[in-house]
Amino acid sequence: MNLRATLEQRITAAMIAAGAPDAPGLVAPAARPQFGDYQANGCMAAAKKLKINPRQFAEKVIEKLDLSDLTEKVEVAGAGFINIFLKDAWVGGELNTIAGDERLGVAKPQAAKTVVVDYSGPNLAKEMHVGHLRSTIIGDALARILDFLGHHVIRQNHVGDWGTQFGMLIAYLPEYRDEIDQYHQSRGETAYYWTIDDMEKFYREAKQRFDQDEAFANRARECVVKLQSGDSKIQTQWKVIVGISLGHAREVYERLGVLLKGNDVWGESEYNDDLPNVVKDLEKAGLLSQSEGAKGVYLDEFTNKDNER
Repeated sequence: MNLRATLEQRITAAMIAAGAPDAPGLVAPAARPQFGDYQANGCMAAAKKLKINPRQFAEKVIEKLDLSDLTEKVEVAGAGFINIFLKDAWVGGELNTIAGDERLGVAKPQAAKTVVVDYSGPNLAKEMHVGHLRSTIIGDALARILDFLGHHVIRQNHVGDWGTQFGMLIAYLPEYRDEIDQYHQSRGETAYYWTIDDMEKFYREAKQRFDQDEAFANRARECVVKLQSGDSKIQTQWKVIVGISLGHAREVYERLGVLLKGNDVWGESEYNDDLPNVVKDLEKAGLLSQSEGAKGVYLDEFTNKDNER
């Protein structure tokens, strides 16, 4: 039983019977124990519309109200509040019923919804930090609750697996070509000995080179273009980096006991094939602008710290 809904329904019916058509009971948990378990506050608003005394109207509502199966007493307080005191025996009986129900009295929704919960979102080529752990736990808790309530839950782990950082790593990793080749030759499958710590070290070194060496930065940008264009050799190296990163995340998820699985991962790379058509549509709409060799959409509502779009 949804107690609050039941009280609302019965009090609303009593208010209508007392002469206030379509007046809500406005039932809420009582603010203080001396006011009972629940209070109905709708009599005052209804009495104001009817231009009658609210306390007298509340007393009339109680005369029309039958809560004898649920309550120890019902009384009028103050200017027209209705205080509701539940029976201990009724509460105890409901608790026994709930304890014997595998769903603990939680009813499934009349109309289930499809709910997408996007959570965790680890950075690739880096270790997960406390912010990722926090969003992972919060997201998993919400997903479990929604699933238990009876909704269709789509778990999503949206990861940044595309962009300049991968160009930097791919441009840097030829120094470790032998290890990469051994990795692919061994996919029989022995555990690959590079760890996420190694990837993070490579990323720091590659970022330093990118910031200090213009020739290296240009090679990194070329790698990004090749990656996005489907170059098989570049994509093979990219898959190594992504695989190690997601393997690290999977280990963390298993230790935490969360329900995220491999098929819940959705990377930015998934949208790559759709981008040409998106760019065409934006160009037709006159929304694209050129900036530093790239095409972008710049909105007046979003500016940088120098108030530039």
